[in-house]
Amino acid sequence: MPVRIYEISKKLGLENKQVISKAKELGIAGARVASSSLDKITAEYLEEQLRKDHPEKVITAEPPPAPPPASPPPAAPEPIVVLKAAPAPAGPPPTEAAPSLPSVGTEAKPQPDGAPASPAEVIEPEPKPVPPTPPAPPPPPPPPPGPKVGDKVGFIQLPSKPAPRAPERREPPKWPSRPTDSSKTEFTRRGDIRSVRGGTTPPGMPAAGTRAAAPQKAGIGAKAEPAAPKVVLPADAQVITLKPPIVVRELAEQLKQKPFKVIADLMEVGVFANVNQAIDEKIAQQICAKYGFRFEVEKRERGAGVVHAPVKKVELDIEDKAEELKPRPPVVTIMGHVDHGKTTLLDVIRKANVAAGEAGGITQHIGAYTISFPHPERKNELQQITFLDTPGHAAFSSMRARGANVTDIVVLVVAANDGVMPQTLEALNHARAAKVPILVAVNKIDHPNANAMKVRQQLQDKGLVPDDWGGDTIFVDVSALTKQGVDKLLEMILLQADLLELKANPNRRAKGNVIESGLEPGGPMATVLVRKGTLRVGDVIICGEYYGKARALINEEGKRLKEAGPSVAVKVLGLNGVPEAGIEFSAVEDERSARNLAEQRAQLARTQDQEKRSKVTLENLFATLESQQSKVLKVVVKADTQGSVEAIVEALQKIESDKVTLEVIHSDVGTITENDVALASASHGVILGFHTRLDSTAAEKAKHEGVQIKLYAIIYELIDQVKEAMAGLLEPVIREVVVGSAEVRQIFELSKGAPVAGCMVSSGRIVKGKVRVRRRKDIIYEGIIQSLRRFQDEVNEVRAGMECGIRIEGYSDFQVGDAIECYSIEKVAQKL
Repeated sequence: MPVRIYEISKKLGLENKQVISKAKELGIAGARVASSSLDKITAEYLEEQLRKDHPEKVITAEPPPAPPPASPPPAAPEPIVVLKAAPAPAGPPPTEAAPSLPSVGTEAKPQPDGAPASPAEVIEPEPKPVPPTPPAPPPPPPPPPGPKVGDKVGFIQLPSKPAPRAPERREPPKWPSRPTDSSKTEFTRRGDIRSVRGGTTPPGMPAAGTRAAAPQKAGIGAKAEPAAPKVVLPADAQVITLKPPIVVRELAEQLKQKPFKVIADLMEVGVFANVNQAIDEKIAQQICAKYGFRFEVEKRERGAGVVHAPVKKVELDIEDKAEELKPRPPVVTIMGHVDHGKTTLLDVIRKANVAAGEAGGITQHIGAYTISFPHPERKNELQQITFLDTPGHAAFSSMRARGANVTDIVVLVVAANDGVMPQTLEALNHARAAKVPILVAVNKIDHPNANAMKVRQQLQDKGLVPDDWGGDTIFVDVSALTKQGVDKLLEMILLQADLLELKANPNRRAKGNVIESGLEPGGPMATVLVRKGTLRVGDVIICGEYYGKARALINEEGKRLKEAGPSVAVKVLGLNGVPEAGIEFSAVEDERSARNLAEQRAQLARTQDQEKRSKVTLENLFATLESQQSKVLKVVVKADTQGSVEAIVEALQKIESDKVTLEVIHSDVGTITENDVALASASHGVILGFHTRLDSTAAEKAKHEGVQIKLYAIIYELIDQVKEAMAGLLEPVIREVVVGSAEVRQIFELSKGAPVAGCMVSSGRIVKGKVRVRRRKDIIYEGIIQSLRRFQDEVNEVRAGMECGIRIEGYSDFQVGDAIECYSIEKVAQKL
């Protein structure tokens, strides 16, 4: 009879690959895979050789054939019967006792044929479990013999008068206090109690609440099982914890076994259940003990299963643990002046002609792409770099205005023949405001008029000192046409990324930013950059007021992806609207939570449209920045000539103050454009214009964004107003100024209302307003003058040396000799 390889490995307790490897050493050509067959002699020879190599496997190997489920133990059991379940150490907890169910109302019987208990059963002195008696006919017959194989043991008929069945109930068993002569309990195939009728416990039945009296709350498919041998588990056995209901599929996953194998084990103990049905806790303990595991039921929290549980808050972001963070590729943004070679340099890095690809309609430009490049120190390791190709600085400013800096490194491209240009300085200011490292790529180094030293000198004047000259800014000379220095630029980017130690947690829900968005024939489209987590097809994402399920993820080559990890940019289809560029997106648990959150955001946006949030102006700087500890005034300076710009910036920087800081975030020559408004809006600053004009589109955007623009023709007026604005940031000093004082000479009681104090003004003047009453230099009351009269006339002011009548609101306890002091509160602005 042929023997298969996997039968030998199962018999000896070895892995299939160990048996196959040994067979190949012995020259057995037929042993190729685990299902290969060997003849009996060859198999015995192979087993003998394996026993020599693995003597420790000989004792615990060879599991005996499983006995029939309902048959009693043999008369002389061998010690290896226990090895069917697990090795035998200390005794199990009381909850792991054999889940046998004795017959209700009958005496416990010894096992048939007088068979003694097996060694696994004799652990503690307790009565031997016996199988339940077979069903009896309605008239009480003589005691039946023991059950046989295949007999039904799930129905117990007590000797009582037949009673009508009560309607089906799913409640646990209850024992009514009303005494009756009959008691009937019916167990169904599902294992739960359909009806219980009766009163006091009949003779022979254990008391209610004991282990034998309470029927098992088995799940679907459970039946009263025959007596099973007790299993002794080691003290350090691994614990499996599951919340009820205990489903067969979940139990098989925890045991790391196939579901059909667990179903077969359940059939051995008399339980018939499929993979989606639940089983009883004691049955689960028995199955887990067979594989050497200890089973425990995890108790649910109070109210965890209640239908009316409170709605949980949607978690858009969670804090990552340090051990969960893994290295991620850097995100690089290339910025610079027009016609300085940014697109050509990107083409060389990408090793593709983007313009030609777009003209042919092959490549889909999504604003970002990822390349792989060998690490400069570890040549065998390919490192990824993600480049953001966003035209202009609108998205960059929008992201910063929302507090999300998605860029790790900025590459500033400067042409060697042109040098530093206005947009170069604008890009530099954007990068500085974002507080990210800057690398300078001096492009067009092959041009006849190239002057790399001039570029370094100009940027040094702007604060970027080259590393060659002792600074900390990396300068790389490149040529996009001849591809000179491109590899060195990529190496410098990777080295700078190593210094930053960029990490993210990929094993969580995705979170990132929208780079570009638009409406395509397939519906709304958004190009997103994943900052942390992993975005998968089918995930529910929310972007501001819009949400949806990611139907497709497309990369820059037009290929569909199943998932996108940290620092990867993909095009997402499936949103119900077009989100704004730069807005943050998050993956949430389900679509209902995303819809509710999106509706809340839409309602909040409509409310904010009606009450437009005011930005910083020179007049309300104090009110806006009152809560901030550091007082900073940020300005953008635009003038008609470079000399005027330098003069204004120099004059502003000469304003010295220890209490307020002035920060010029951008200064340039020309008209005030939309980019200036975007920069001022992102930085919460003010735009100052000198002898320049305002672009029409910029004026409209400034009104929309709430950015204040001030135009001046006299430089001293500009400096003075900036000083006043800086002083306005400081909290004013509150002072009390005493206006005058009067002495109470006589008190006049009135028929109704408070009495009037007849006074003589001793100093200053008494005016209607705040007063305090002093008695022997102690303040006894502070209030407001209700009435001030001289003779019969109501007056607003009484001067020194004159008499008057004073009535104070809410005070009537005047005494002769009291002093009434009139004062006012003044706020004195601090000076720089």
